[in-house]
Amino acid sequence: MGDEPSVIDLVWMGSERCVATWRVGDALVDCGPRTTLDRLVAALGDWRPRALLLTHIHFDHAGAAGALVARWPDLQVYVHRRGARHLASPERLEASARRVFGDAFDERFGHLDPIPEENLHALDGGETVLGFETAATPGHASHHISYLDGDGFAYVGDVAGVRVVEDGPVLLPTPPPDIDLDVWAQSVETVAAWRPATLALPHFGAVDEPEPHLDAVREELRRTREAILGGITAEQYVAATRARFGDVGPSLERSYELVVPFEQNFVGLTRWAETR
Repeated sequence: MGDEPSVIDLVWMGSERCVATWRVGDALVDCGPRTTLDRLVAALGDWRPRALLLTHIHFDHAGAAGALVARWPDLQVYVHRRGARHLASPERLEASARRVFGDAFDERFGHLDPIPEENLHALDGGETVLGFETAATPGHASHHISYLDGDGFAYVGDVAGVRVVEDGPVLLPTPPPDIDLDVWAQSVETVAAWRPATLALPHFGAVDEPEPHLDAVREELRRTREAILGGITAEQYVAATRARFGDVGPSLERSYELVVPFEQNFVGLTRWAETR
């Protein structure tokens, strides 16, 4: 697809290797929150994207989308059909997120700007757009979609979990309200069936050996499912998660917890368990 895909670290909340956007060809995949908009625009320089491909509409992935369209009115935004209407009229989405994050919302994400409907392209998965194959990959979110480019890079949003540093633990981001671990496991197999050469993670960077990484995601799904259905308490869940970091120190743990807030993770998982 032309130039090698490149990752842009948005240095979210002052921390490196937490949130990224990917530049590939003349498109961006995800764009980060509005709070990192200035850093993104500075990193792009004189380059202008033709399209923005969103894996899902959570604020750390899509929060700056409306602001980018306001800056570049010709920018075309591709998103799962379930998410498109929320980007056109984001008031309810933002209100819901503010209830979850409380006073931390503005510092973390900033507000959402609406996107004109003529700039939005709704996807269901299975389409080919701008040379990317698409696949619906729910589980983390019902409106999650992944993209595969012609060079074998799979842009998988959060379906392949969070790995802040190479050889670091692979954790699952499981915020409320629509986590489904069983559906998520199916989505991992959807990605694996692509046999990608590289996983392009927003949290964080390129994974050049996809299969061992996907095995780690499978194991984390199994472990988490067993713990939640087994009645683990919030305190036990958080303690067990912190124990995964061993002696690596508080800096790495802080980076993971920024991306994967442990207490919020537990809330999302318990909601899933209650609906089974």
